[in-house]
Amino acid sequence: MLTNKEQELISEIRRGNTRAYSVFVDQYKDLVFTLALRLLGNRDEAEEAAQDTFIKIFNALETFKGDSKVSTWVYRIAYNTCLDRIKKYKKERLHVDVDYIKEVAFSELDDALDKMMQAERTALINACLAKLPAEDAAVITLFYFEEKNLVEMEKTLGLSVNTIKVRLFRARKKLAATMEQSMEREMLDNNG
Repeated sequence: MLTNKEQELISEIRRGNTRAYSVFVDQYKDLVFTLALRLLGNRDEAEEAAQDTFIKIFNALETFKGDSKVSTWVYRIAYNTCLDRIKKYKKERLHVDVDYIKEVAFSELDDALDKMMQAERTALINACLAKLPAEDAAVITLFYFEEKNLVEMEKTLGLSVNTIKVRLFRARKKLAATMEQSMEREMLDNNG
């Protein structure tokens, strides 16, 4: 499943080429950090989790068989690292500052009002996503923000496609309910 370029890069890293590993990290750092930020809800925690992820990847590179995409393998390690961190510290997830979240790419909107409404919608989604349990946020992030298909998610999460479908369905319902509650609170605050 590896491309020739990926095989060559991994071979170079296995031979001890630190420059090759730097290229590897540069290739996946944004994806790992974005996933960590969404799961942990805190920039500092996400940076530490991303560093831990790349240490684990480096240590596991010798045993990587290449039977899945490198990106899938990297996501799985990042996902598990974040879950381990959540379990280890048993911290209550912190509210995410929207400025730290990498915004989802949207097509350019001509009207300034449309841009403002879009920014408010994004802020609401990110704020509500941060309130969900880590497993729900991960499923939604992988499917909608990282645009992973169910088969890729199966490899990343180590869950069956049917289990992922059920979790995705439930996570969407939770996100919708959370968004509805947030909008109702906002309407009450504006009217009261």
